[in-house]
Amino acid sequence: MKYRAILFDLDGTLLPMDLDEFTKGYFRLLIEKVSPYGFSAETLFPAMWKGVAAMTANDGTRKNCEVFWEAFSNILGPWVYDHIPVFDSFYENEFYAAAAFTSPTEKARLAVELARKKAEKVVLATNPLFPFEAVKARLDWTKINTNEFDLITNYSNSSFCKPNKRYYLDIAEKLGVLPSECLMIGNDTAEDANASMRAGMSAFLLTDCLICNGDMPICPSGDFDELIEYINMIN
Repeated sequence: MKYRAILFDLDGTLLPMDLDEFTKGYFRLLIEKVSPYGFSAETLFPAMWKGVAAMTANDGTRKNCEVFWEAFSNILGPWVYDHIPVFDSFYENEFYAAAAFTSPTEKARLAVELARKKAEKVVLATNPLFPFEAVKARLDWTKINTNEFDLITNYSNSSFCKPNKRYYLDIAEKLGVLPSECLMIGNDTAEDANASMRAGMSAFLLTDCLICNGDMPICPSGDFDELIEYINMIN
């Protein structure tokens, strides 16, 4: 099969991790950063989850970042807008310590290098819930340069989220390719495999850090070694 575009998920795919462990560690670092500015764990994290829920429900009329900060401020108050630079600074600096809660592998970089030889476009199709700075930080831990990707989804350039199939359709439209010409590689049955397949893409389910949400997809699957072998076999 020939693909014009190959898409990679990030968390649990190119960057192996236990998502629960990572989230707990990340939240500890975040509250240490923002508590001097009037945020508390009791109010911050429920407000953040409200923001995430709002982005997941985004209907495409606004960017995810706008939807997030509106929902976030509706819980905590409009004063939070004044502290956006504090959050940006966190992702550019203190967030890097969260690398301790991940398990980077050289195989991720090899998979991306192979994909660049096999397809016209390579995309970092990470669920766009974070600002670009947070995505770049996680990529830095993998030692994969942002220049390896023709598109990196983040909350400032996306108006849909996984598992909405319109997230994948929007990527195909931005690339100028048909969904049937795309391969999505990810570790989540619902968000990566089944959602991309509903959009008309092919999928490969990476099983190293498998997240099984709902039905198992009918698609190729395997660990990193099997993924690399699979990409090698692409025409």
